[in-house]
Amino acid sequence: MYTRSLLTRQLVYLAKKSNGAETAGFARFRSTASADGLQSQATSQPATAGGDSQITTAKDRKPKTNAPFAKNLFLGNFDKEMLVYPEIMDSKAIDVNAKIPEETLQAIKELGLFGQQIPQEYGGLGLNATKYARIAEITSQDGSIAVTLAAHQAIGLKGILIAGNEEQKQKYLPKLAVGEMTAAFCLTEPGSGSDAASIQTRATLSEDGKTFLLNGGKIWISNGGTADVFTVFAKTEVEVNGEKKDKVTAFIVERAFGGVTSGKPEDKLGIRGSNTCEVHFDNTPVPVENVLGEVGSGFKLAMNILNSGRFSMGSSGAGILKKLIGWTAEHATTRRQFGKHLSEFGLIKEKFARMAVTAYAMESMAYLTAGIIDMYEEPDCAVEAAMVKVFSSEGCWTCVSECLQILGGLGYMKEYPYERYLRDARILLIFEGTNEILRLFVALQGLQHAGKQLKELVKKLRNPLNNPGLVISTAWSRVRSRTSGGPAAKLRLNEDLHPTFKKEAMALEKGVGQFQMAVESVLTRHGNKVVDQQMELKRLADIVMDLYAMTSVLSRASRSYCIGLRNAEHEVMLAKTFCYEANRRVQTNMQELAKGSVANMDENYQHIADTIFKNGGFAAEHALARNW
Repeated sequence: MYTRSLLTRQLVYLAKKSNGAETAGFARFRSTASADGLQSQATSQPATAGGDSQITTAKDRKPKTNAPFAKNLFLGNFDKEMLVYPEIMDSKAIDVNAKIPEETLQAIKELGLFGQQIPQEYGGLGLNATKYARIAEITSQDGSIAVTLAAHQAIGLKGILIAGNEEQKQKYLPKLAVGEMTAAFCLTEPGSGSDAASIQTRATLSEDGKTFLLNGGKIWISNGGTADVFTVFAKTEVEVNGEKKDKVTAFIVERAFGGVTSGKPEDKLGIRGSNTCEVHFDNTPVPVENVLGEVGSGFKLAMNILNSGRFSMGSSGAGILKKLIGWTAEHATTRRQFGKHLSEFGLIKEKFARMAVTAYAMESMAYLTAGIIDMYEEPDCAVEAAMVKVFSSEGCWTCVSECLQILGGLGYMKEYPYERYLRDARILLIFEGTNEILRLFVALQGLQHAGKQLKELVKKLRNPLNNPGLVISTAWSRVRSRTSGGPAAKLRLNEDLHPTFKKEAMALEKGVGQFQMAVESVLTRHGNKVVDQQMELKRLADIVMDLYAMTSVLSRASRSYCIGLRNAEHEVMLAKTFCYEANRRVQTNMQELAKGSVANMDENYQHIADTIFKNGGFAAEHALARNW
């Protein structure tokens, strides 16, 4: 009961905060009094002809009156319901029992949260990316529930939304929207983690051409033991230019088809309440009508599915951090040591400031990216979404650890939620693409895009004897840029921001110019072999990630200051502080790129690692070892 009531109040608040255009397609939530207490219902609210939706007033949503608790005390009457303080869910019990209670899942389904991004015509809420990210801030308060919902809709059913035909959408989406069916995404296998193209699960077309027989196994599948519908990726034989080849194809597979078995739930470090297990397919018959997209196009679809959902990790991570910062601040302002409150110590203040700056950047990046997604029919922002995921997962992990550190021994105890949040946060750096793979993705996608424009320039620079004039002019331009403190300002970014951000705008513009030169230099130095230069690719990814983060916080803080939002001056300070730190990282990475692999120690790292692998572990002798 309380699970539904508090979630309802939070979601209704979001609806009230939105204007008419923003709330089109949002659910209308009604609360009605009954003999059993407060009941909440979510009903789809169609948009009006003008595009606005009708949001019920607070008066319509609330029961008319309540039994007066304090007045009844005068009569010796006590309402025991008041002893059950409302909260979203018992996250500690979910973690300990490694299971989300069925009544909690049912309440979430009744709120429509299983169909957040499913269009209204199929029974969903039809939320856009911005509203989906906003809801993620709330659902992220419990990692297990957040992962269960994300596995269902961000990846589990997303393939049907992206590539499903009308018949497939009509058949599956209405049931998935209300939670009558639960979805899972089946890609990872024992021999193919980040290398998704190497999967071994195979689908063989029957002789009559009506059915594919699916055989193989998938591991670490979220919702794998509870799902009714799976998006499964398997190798199929296709003909390309008269030659038979294996290509990945996506299938919609129902558990009811038969031949689908789930392993026992994995005993995980964190997000313990979410179901994760192996899923096996043994001659599972899949009708050809359940091919998702085109035969042989499954790998591209898998990447599109993963790319489309990563952006919300910024808002969910920021939601976690804002909650923890509040709890930890309460501790710091009441706990006394050496005659002072913890909040009076400089090192504690620094921790809080860095956490706030990080959370602000995470949130800013997430909503800027969500805005891009909402503005265009076919947004090109897979790189931005990947950067949000990398930045936010690492920021969340670091800041949750800092919150625990501030509490000291108390934070390490299971009776407090900090250790659970720390365990839950660790998975963020791994799933939906490891941060290492995503850094390479960001850098290589950007270099591929730049390479198309710079192809002729790079070709000439890699052949200096045939193009001496171009080489000399390019080298001179770079030398002049370094000696003058950076590329000449051409973008005039300060004109699009409040004047208080002039210094930060100049730093951002300088970074953009330097980054362009670094890209040209890396492409010239390595050509097509740049794909093997992972340490340089990592630096490029980190630079562009900081530039995007600077853009996000400056855009947001400038808007807040210009329209006079409450605490706008605080946002200005957050943005300025972040830009100072980010610019320092950008300059350091630029310098390391310019030095080359010998001077920046990249070769040393390679040799040290090779020695470890050769020796099967730590290779140096013990500190007390002797040779006589």
